[in-house]
Parts: sequence; C-alpha cells; structure tokens
Amino acid sequence: MFALVLAHLAAAAILPALAARSRRAALALGAFVPAVALTWALAHTSAALDGGVTEVVGWAPELGLTPSFRLDALALAMVVLVSGLGAVTLAYCGGYFARAYAPDPGPGNRTAAMLVAFAGLMLGLVLADDLLTLYVFWELTSVVSFLLVGQGGEQRAARRAAVQALLVTVAGGLAMLLGFVLLGEDAGTYRISEIVAAGQAGTLDVGALTFALILAGAFTKSALLPFHPWLPAAMAAPTPVSAYLHAAAMVKAGVYLVARFTPAFAGHLAWTVPVVVIGLATMLLGGWRALGETDLKRLLAFGTVSQLGFLTVLFGAGEATAAIAGEAVLLAHGLFKASLFWTAGAVDRLAGTRDLRELAGLGRVLPGLAVAAALAIASMIGLPPLLGFIGKEAAFAGFAQHPWVLGGLVAGSTLTVAYGVRFWWGTFGPLAAPAPEIGGHRGARAALITPVWIGAVAGLVLGLAPGMVDALAQAYVSSPYHLELWHGWTWELALSALALGAGLALHLVRRPRVRLPAAMDAQHAYEVLLDGIGRLAVRVTGAVQAGSLPGYLGVILLVVVVLPGGALLAAGVGPSDPPWVHSWLQVPLAVLVLTAALAVTRARRRFTAVLLVGAIGYGVGGLFVVDGAPDLALAQFLVETLSVVMVVLVLRRLPAHFGQSQGRTSRRVQLPKALVAVLGGGVVAALALVLSGARTEPPAAAEQMLARAPEAGASNVVAAILVDFRALDTIGETTVLFAAAAGATSLVLATRHDRRARRPSPDRERQEVQR
Repeated sequence: MFALVLAHLAAAAILPALAARSRRAALALGAFVPAVALTWALAHTSAALDGGVTEVVGWAPELGLTPSFRLDALALAMVVLVSGLGAVTLAYCGGYFARAYAPDPGPGNRTAAMLVAFAGLMLGLVLADDLLTLYVFWELTSVVSFLLVGQGGEQRAARRAAVQALLVTVAGGLAMLLGFVLLGEDAGTYRISEIVAAGQAGTLDVGALTFALILAGAFTKSALLPFHPWLPAAMAAPTPVSAYLHAAAMVKAGVYLVARFTPAFAGHLAWTVPVVVIGLATMLLGGWRALGETDLKRLLAFGTVSQLGFLTVLFGAGEATAAIAGEAVLLAHGLFKASLFWTAGAVDRLAGTRDLRELAGLGRVLPGLAVAAALAIASMIGLPPLLGFIGKEAAFAGFAQHPWVLGGLVAGSTLTVAYGVRFWWGTFGPLAAPAPEIGGHRGARAALITPVWIGAVAGLVLGLAPGMVDALAQAYVSSPYHLELWHGWTWELALSALALGAGLALHLVRRPRVRLPAAMDAQHAYEVLLDGIGRLAVRVTGAVQAGSLPGYLGVILLVVVVLPGGALLAAGVGPSDPPWVHSWLQVPLAVLVLTAALAVTRARRRFTAVLLVGAIGYGVGGLFVVDGAPDLALAQFLVETLSVVMVVLVLRRLPAHFGQSQGRTSRRVQLPKALVAVLGGGVVAALALVLSGARTEPPAAAEQMLARAPEAGASNVVAAILVDFRALDTIGETTVLFAAAAGATSLVLATRHDRRARRPSPDRERQEVQR
C-alpha cells in the first residue's frame, strides 16, 4: 500500500518532463497509476470485506514510528472514489486542456502532475491505520490543494481562494492533531483499528474536548457550517481540480474521518449531537444557497456543501441503517457530482460560459452531454433506478425513530431537487432562445463528454445491481436493512415522492431567495476575522518591536521566568542534594564571574562595562576548561575576544559614559531590570540543577556505539561523539569567527576611509574661503 503511494509521487515528479515530450503519454501515465491502485484494491475486495488487509512500515520502530495502512470496507469505498475518479479526471484533462481551449500547455501539465500527487496523498490518507500517519497525509493534501487552487498565482481570485482554503483546513488540522494526541494517550495506542475496537468494546474513555478537536478537523476539511465558504471560493480552480478535489476526494476526507470513528464514539452525545446538528444545518444552508447561484460551478459547490452535510448526518448519527445509507450515498455522490462538474467544464469549454443567464438550449446541439447530465441529476435528486435513489430511501429508513432529523433530511432533499432541476433546465432546457455556438474539434468534445457518461452510467449500474454496494456497506456495519431497488410501497418511497414534488414546485416558483444578513454570512465573518488578525498583528508588532534591545531581552527573560519557572514551581521538584563544587578551581572562577557581573551594573563608562562583560565570558570559558571541555572553552575564548574587539571599535562612535547622550550620567540601578535579571538567572540555575539530577536510568544507546567508545579514547558514547565530531564543529566555528572578524574590521576601516574622503583638505577649504 505504501508502495502505491510512493508510485503516485514518483509519477508526479516525472510527469512534467514527460509532458514536454508528449502530452498524451504524460496524461496516460498519470491516469495509469491511480488505475493500478484501483485494480489492486478491487483485487483484494474479499480480504478487505473479511477483516481487512494490513501493512506496517518499520520506519523507526525504536521510537515507536511505524506507519501502518489498512484496507477495509470503508477504505475500499474511498479508494473507488479517490483512484477511480482520479484516473477518469486525468483522462478528462486531455480534453479540458486541449490546445483548442488552452494553447499554453504549461498550466495543464502542472495541474495534471499535482493531481497525480494529490491522488497518492489521498490514497495514503484513506488507507492510514494510525493517527499520526493520517495527520501527515491530511495536511499534505491541504498543501497540494493550495497549489492546485492557486495555480500559478496570476489571478487574484485564485490566490485568495487558495489562501482561504489553506488557512481554514490547516487550522482545523492542527486542532485535530491535538485531539489525536489526546485520543492516542487516552487509548494507549495510536492504531486506529485498535482504538475503534476498544470503543466498540466499551473500554475507551474519551473526553468531550477530544471529540471537539477531532470534529474541528473534520468540519473544516469537509466545508461544514460555519467553515463552508472556502469551498465555493475554491471554484476559481480549473474544473478538473474542482471535479476531483471538491466533489470526489478532498472534501470527503472529513466525512471519512467521521465515518471512521463513529463506530467507536457513537454512544457519546458529545460526538453525535454536534455531528447531526451541524450536518443538518449545513445540508439546508447549502441547498438554499445553491438555489440563488447563476454560475454552474458555484451552484454545484453549494450543492456539494449540502450533500456533505447529508453524509455527515448519515455517518455520524450512530444508526446502523443510516450508516448503510451513508455508504451508498458516499459512492453515489462521488459519481454524480464528479459527472456534473465535468459537465460544467464541458459547457464552459464548448459554449464559452458557465453563466445560467447566458445558457439556453444546449440540449439541441449537445444531446449526448444532456442525456449524461440528466442521468447524473437523476441520481442526485433520487430518481429510480439510480444509486442515489437507493441511498436516499435507506437514509429515510434509518431515521424513522427521529422525526426532527427525518424532517430535516426531507427538507434538504427538496432543496436538492430544486437546484438539481435548475442546473439541468437552465443549461439544456428547450428554450426558444438560440443555442450558444459550440467550439472545439470533435476529438476534444469526445474527451470532455465521455467522462460524464462514465460517472453517470456507473451510478445507473450500481443502482440496478445494489448487491455490490450492500456487501460493502454490510462489511462496514452490520444491519438488518439491505440496499435494494424495490422495498415495496413504503413510507420511505412516499417521502421520496414528496421531496421530488416539493422540489419541482420550488423550482417552478422561482422566487428571489432571501439573502442572509452580513452579520450571519460566514464569508463576511471570515474576512472580518482575517482583517482583525492583521490589525492586531500590526499593533502588537508596533508595541513589542520598538527597537529597544533591553526591552527584547526583558521579554525573553520574563517568558523564561513565567513558563519554565512556573512549570518548575507547579511540579514542586528541587535538586537532589547537589555538591557545592566538583573542583576547587571552580571557586575563584565563580568569584571572578560574579564580581564582574555585579561590577557591570555599577559601571559608568561604556569601555569599562565591555571589559567586565569580557571578563565574565573568559571566566565561563575557564569553567569549561575545569570541567573537561577544552573545545567549548576555545570557542568561548574566540567569541569573547572577537566580541570585545568589535564592540570597542563601535564604542569609538558612541559617548564615553552611559546616559551622556541625554545630557546626564545615571549611576542608579534600575530596579525592574535588576529584578527581571535576578529572576531569570535564578530560574535558569534552578533548571540546571533539577535537570542535571533528573536522570534515573543510564542513557539508551546502541550496543555497537557503546562497544566502540573505548576505541575513541572515551568511557561513554557522549564523550566519543564529542571527540569525533566536536573537533570538526570547533574548526567550523573558528572559521566563521575569523570570517566575521575580517568582515567587521573591513567595515570599520571602510567607514573611516569614507569619512576621510568626505573631509575637505586645508588647501580646498582655503580656496573655498577665497571664493
């Protein structure tokens, strides 16, 4: 499994170079790699449905870093979307970026390469069986998504959308990481399969904070309320990116996370209540916003937001029948929504616009595309015999005991019908207006339309043969309910008919939608928050970056006092009977350092203070010599010598006494500065004493290193490392110091030369006076 991920990344690396020679060969290779991953997964279907296929990568087992992967029923469904639709999307790129529509091949080649890399990262995400591996792939998909949405950065809208998507998803990912750490520590393992098994057995004790942090990652990634605005904004990306990332793959990651952990957390209200409430609200809001959009891609984007809320409710409610419906809707949504995005891209390329107000009658000139899009719409709105109809009936059956949730799902389905019919009718409807002119040659049209048929027909085939999806769903969660095309004249069928009729009526009414106030608009809230953070950053920077070196040092010391010092006090630990001295030579050196430090606070002349600071440094170097670290002492002596020389050169341009530039000489010791200095020094000294005595076991090291330590003339591994490598480090430090000294000296001499050059000669001054 890990080899498949690496194969995607390797193919993405060589794709641009191959595209420079043959664009067709590059796209073929790009589609071939995810097709291989899909073939591998389907070949292991029986094993995946019967316990799963596991692989552990021994990266650093001594440190507990062993990435693990697992193919089970849920992961198999996601691989079908990630790899299957990924391969079709890369084939679609051949038509979308054809020279007839995109004369410059560069953007298309880059997009195809990054899509392959993204497919590999998404494959790693859905197959990951430990929390840390999942998180790594989670954040990497956000980074590649940023590159795909922003493209080359030429368009301002694309840049803003890419930054917004990155900020929102990465912020949620960081919160999720903290939740993963809490979950792993509570469970005693970071293996997801073991955590789920412990949760199902009732032996897992997880707090509400952990649930909230994990859900923050899921909600931001899947664009749920109130984080949904980044998804419609990301429609600035090319259509292949939107079809893959924002319909089939990336936005499903949050839903996948909810589906993965719900079997373990279903009994906790802190998990199910937020998931169901936020999911329902997102479904209704997304459907309502889709009704008012005129751009095909933005309409589909808000529709995707609505469907993601629907999926979150199904997977997160903890009901077995609802989870069965979730598997069906997950596959159906990926198929019909990718097909509809491909349709929007084909319409954009062939008709030159995506605006519903400028489109009419395309069904007369593009009948094949119209029929394929009608099949995809039929699956989305829940018409038999499509897979979407089967999933919607199962969803209604799953919430028979929860009327308020069921009512929300019916209302959301009504909105889905309304905007779905609006999409098709506004694009292909038989209106009296003349159809737009169609551009591009026949081969490019076929490359644009064929993928639409693939997704639409797949939804039809799975609807006519629901047993395949049912076997997948039953392996995910066992339920007496089975996915079938016909359950008889049931109330679920009546609710489906009700949603269809109400949705058609809502489409026919076509009243202007009620706009949300600015204070309730999540996009407006995001912009206000971002602007507020920028203003706060400017004010904080202006306050703390005032150009005062004592101020900077004081802040650093206060942080040391508050954080490590506070932790030390809270722990209540102290040094365990430390010896006063290790060698009596330390006593005079310590007296020298302390005397010089106290004398610096009373010095009136800058030159005197510099010499005293140098004495402190030389005293510390002497302590290094006494403690058996001559290399550190050498570096210390060199640094102090260079520092003193450089500061003395600078002092030639400064007043001789402290405070002389203000017209007065101050000998008063400033109490706040002295207090901060004393506290900082005391905390550092206490930490040194406590940490030096904290070790209770011998240091862990490989046996080979311990055996070779005497060969280096050392009694332990640390000393051997110092002997072998510290000398080289000291040579490097010495070289850097000499280079710095030469540079500082040249600058000082150059400044003196420039000053002499600017000073007029006596003869020239005499001539100027005579003039």
